[in-house]
Amino acid sequence: MGDKLLIRDVPDRVRTWIESERRTRRMSQKEFVLEALERACDGNQPTLFDGAARVLPLPHGIPFTFCDLFAGIGGLRVGFQRAGGTCVFTSEWNKYAQKTYHRWFGEEPKGDITKIRPKDIPEHDVLVAGFPCQPFSIAGVSKKNSLGYAHGFKCLTQGTLFFDIVNIVEVKRPPVLVLENVKNLKSHDQGRTWKVIRSNLEELKYWVFDKVLDAADFGVPQHRERVFIVCFDRKEFRDSPVFEFPEPINASPRLRDVLEPSPPKHYTLSDHLWEYLQEYAKRHAEKGNGFGFGLADLNGITRTLSARYYKDGSEILIPQKRKNPRRLTPREAARLMGFDAEVARFLGFRDELPIVVSDTQAYRQFGNAVVPAVSTAVARQVVKVLCRHFTENRRCLLKSAAGGSRR
Repeated sequence: MGDKLLIRDVPDRVRTWIESERRTRRMSQKEFVLEALERACDGNQPTLFDGAARVLPLPHGIPFTFCDLFAGIGGLRVGFQRAGGTCVFTSEWNKYAQKTYHRWFGEEPKGDITKIRPKDIPEHDVLVAGFPCQPFSIAGVSKKNSLGYAHGFKCLTQGTLFFDIVNIVEVKRPPVLVLENVKNLKSHDQGRTWKVIRSNLEELKYWVFDKVLDAADFGVPQHRERVFIVCFDRKEFRDSPVFEFPEPINASPRLRDVLEPSPPKHYTLSDHLWEYLQEYAKRHAEKGNGFGFGLADLNGITRTLSARYYKDGSEILIPQKRKNPRRLTPREAARLMGFDAEVARFLGFRDELPIVVSDTQAYRQFGNAVVPAVSTAVARQVVKVLCRHFTENRRCLLKSAAGGSRR
């Protein structure tokens, strides 16, 4: 074929665009198309929503790009990669989480999002962000109140990070946003925090959908409720899209299925710590409080694993015969969060995901993470909307090299 590349079944408008662009750039047809394909393969894929031409999407999915902000160890990323997405940008400030993320995904996340200019973030179709939840969580608010600290949007070091997302959205205008936070976000400060967040998203002209999802409904043996906020750009989706959050799967997860057969002895509580936890629970019970340790049901689901688990493990203790109860091991904590062998194989590991940090940091990372099974279920529902949108509008999957404006 010489310097020509045979293209079959390409619409006339696409051919016209290819011809125009390759002439402008003084490239052969083959050179231009191969360059576009290489850019997509390398993760520099143009966004789906730039409409230089009209072609049909894949029948069971659609290729899209996304950014992973406040990435942690990549729980949201796993879900959106499983749904067919390509991650083009990651931000995570914690050096220990960066270490885990780099080992699992082969990429070094960018650092503090407050020091990254929005214009330097690549174009993307979906912005995903598990923005910091401590200012809004029940545990976080109780701790800050006891210390006399501000929380929510008054917590300048964390609460206002939501507005860094707003700044990015204003500049990059991603067609889809997927945000995740603790359940308490909606009730914090008598609902005023959630009102501010929702009003900001609506003022940015996005359709806003939200729902609290429990990880136990998606196959992990842990009661873990988190709010997911999914938004669609009104400029792209002129009518409110038919988006539905995922329904619970038919599963009965059991804690015993994620436990190691012979955990090391040092995870068993010392006599001193076990006595302290029992006395602590007794004192609070006498005051009518619900604080105390939690002995887990091996045939059921556990309480929520928190980032403070490294301190004493009190919220999830594993009963043992003729012994004091024990903490979860870091490997068990990983499995409890759904970072299991299946996720490991998806990311290219033969066995389980490597834990490359100390026990303390591992507990913190898993306690702060997003359950991959839940993010996968949400991502697939988003992809259904994308497929429907592009099928109905017959929009282009490639944008012009000049970066033409969206419709």
